[in-house]
Amino acid sequence: MKWVLLLVVVSSAAGGDLLQRFALRTSPIRWILLAVAMASMAISFFAFLALLSRTDLSFAVPATAATLVLETSLAKLWLNERVEGRRWAGASLVAAGVLLLAG
Repeated sequence: MKWVLLLVVVSSAAGGDLLQRFALRTSPIRWILLAVAMASMAISFFAFLALLSRTDLSFAVPATAATLVLETSLAKLWLNERVEGRRWAGASLVAAGVLLLAG
């Protein structure tokens, strides 16, 4: 169950952040996207609280850093942002840290 909650936290937080960024760019349906982004972030928050009730804080907080990896990848793919080598290296280090926590 903790892995499902972690997946919900990471995906909804990343989705909310990306929707905010997309909405604030040039979208004609800005307010709808912002409302969906806020709902997604609320889902992330409450899933995080559920995760904290089921697992140790020393696992939950660092594991949610996987959001950074997902956001970096999606910013490149979906928002066509320029992501340079240093950012990829940082995201890779975060991913390695999350994998160490999973073990």
